[in-house]
Amino acid sequence: MARRPRVLLPNIPVHVVQRGNNKQACFFQAKDYAVYLKKLKESAEKFNVRIHCYVLMTNHVHLLLQASDYEGISHVMQSLGRYYVRYFNTTYNRTGTLWEGRFKSSLVNSDEYLLQVYQYIELNPVRAKMVNHPKDYTWSSYHANGGNKNIAMLEPHPLYLSLGVDSASRKLAYNRLLDNSLSNEILNKIRLSINKSRVLGDDKFVKQISAKLERFAGYLEHGGDRRSEEFKEWLQRI
Repeated sequence: MARRPRVLLPNIPVHVVQRGNNKQACFFQAKDYAVYLKKLKESAEKFNVRIHCYVLMTNHVHLLLQASDYEGISHVMQSLGRYYVRYFNTTYNRTGTLWEGRFKSSLVNSDEYLLQVYQYIELNPVRAKMVNHPKDYTWSSYHANGGNKNIAMLEPHPLYLSLGVDSASRKLAYNRLLDNSLSNEILNKIRLSINKSRVLGDDKFVKQISAKLERFAGYLEHGGDRRSEEFKEWLQRI
């Protein structure tokens, strides 16, 4: 079966997930995380991609990125992935693949879901019961978005900047958001969108993106593989 084309557009945030093959660990020591982040920064600068937030878990990564063109995010992930696999295999005297196929991605409706995706990403270690608060997890952008650390690779999204008139007020407001757990409905929407590599947004947003791409960009809640029919079915609903 042919692969679905990615749903990627310029200047719209994208939630990206890449997992270790067979859920194997991708990071074993502090140097591994540091090498990954250094190459992420270099690749993002090279391909003009903004990094809004991230978390590096033991066996997968979550990134919130925004590119200035159609190919930027794919170029970043390809460059980063290949480099890190070479580093990892050399360091641990291994061969073969590290990642579980292609990275997954979900275009995010900023007005509706962006800050919730920020929360989803930076609260990952808390949901995994690794820490009680994101401040206790080292490999996360929380330390810049909600803490007092400067992380040079990050470029805050305008919606995050709108949380306050200055850095202190923004961080306070953001921490208040993190104190309120995401509902199961929101968690499921984010997970379903990323697992299917589809748009995270309401019908209006999906319609706008589908029109730009000239193909259906959302997902339908039905069983079976009906991709050839999904666009026609969706059109009947709007």
